[in-house]
Amino acid sequence: MSVTEVFNLFLLISSLVGFSLSAFMFFSKYGKDRSLLFLNLMILTIALNNFQSWILERNLFQHKFSLIYIQIPWHFLSAPFFYTFLINYLDIRDKQRKLLKYFLPVFVIMCVAQISFVIISSNSGTQEELNYIYEKYTSIEELISLVSSLCVFVYSFYVLKNKEESFKKILTFDNLKWIYNFFKLTGFVYLLWVFALVIKFSLNFTGFLYSYYPLRISTTVIIFILGYQGIKYLRLLKERKHIREEIEEENSQKDDSPIKNNKKENKYEEHFITIDSFIRDHKKYLQPKYTLHNLSKDISIGTSTLSAIINNNANKSFVEYINEMRVNQAKKFLLNPKYEGYTIASIGLESGFNSKSAFYDVFKKHTGCTPLAFKNSKTVKSE
Repeated sequence: MSVTEVFNLFLLISSLVGFSLSAFMFFSKYGKDRSLLFLNLMILTIALNNFQSWILERNLFQHKFSLIYIQIPWHFLSAPFFYTFLINYLDIRDKQRKLLKYFLPVFVIMCVAQISFVIISSNSGTQEELNYIYEKYTSIEELISLVSSLCVFVYSFYVLKNKEESFKKILTFDNLKWIYNFFKLTGFVYLLWVFALVIKFSLNFTGFLYSYYPLRISTTVIIFILGYQGIKYLRLLKERKHIREEIEEENSQKDDSPIKNNKKENKYEEHFITIDSFIRDHKKYLQPKYTLHNLSKDISIGTSTLSAIINNNANKSFVEYINEMRVNQAKKFLLNPKYEGYTIASIGLESGFNSKSAFYDVFKKHTGCTPLAFKNSKTVKSE
């Protein structure tokens, strides 16, 4: 099997996987969410572009219809779909330009113009001459698509990097690291696209096929990464929002602190009760980056004094003391039937831990078992 045949098989498999992933995303629990919908459309355009490339390489449509062969510029829509996903995910669509409403009409015009060009040019030379003219036309069209996509890509990064004031609420649920990583990967893909197009022009639109192999492979990688991470992080976002809404509803109800009922005459006991009440009433333990320094600023007591008060009365360090509250909160979530289908990660993050791994480590240290084992053991006992 030649390199070309292997690559054609790769194009077919990658496009079919893309279609399957797109269907799975659409019919998933959050498939109708606006952000996931536009992310799905981006994946679909990449899959369609790969499938179209496979069809053209296999010569399945050429010279069999009056239009001879048409290459729909699916790549023109990928960046606008990603941008639309981004502003919906960040929940700032009402504050940002709606670029898609400009790109969709241009996309239709490009398709109509290409069809018109093919019809007009179909009787103006030999088949070899027509192939050359058509390849030259689609290359110019692709260059326009590359430049416009790059502009949208750069503007999308500008929105993400410089408009944090507009989406501060989302940052409390998601640090957006996965989206920044996607920008890095996509930046590399754009370099491959520029390279392929430069080779295409320099070879006078013939013999350029191999220059597109790395581009097609990298876009397939994007399909997998976006599909997996899009579903994963959107689910986390939705679950964490719902959990937080429940917490806010319960915020007026004060937790019973076993330490408040402690009759021992400990040093600074009154101060400790005040500190403990403040942390519990304001649910400060749900803030992943809440430190002794933050507490000191909140209640105007020095950090060294605070540390001594907590050590003397709780018999543990501030970190252990606040982590115990987080573990107790996580236990409530794990045993609550409302969150039966929620991920362990969502529960851990909304209990105040800054990562899934930190949640597992601390929970196991306090309870002797993993969160999942704790949940399953309590479920079995109740049955």
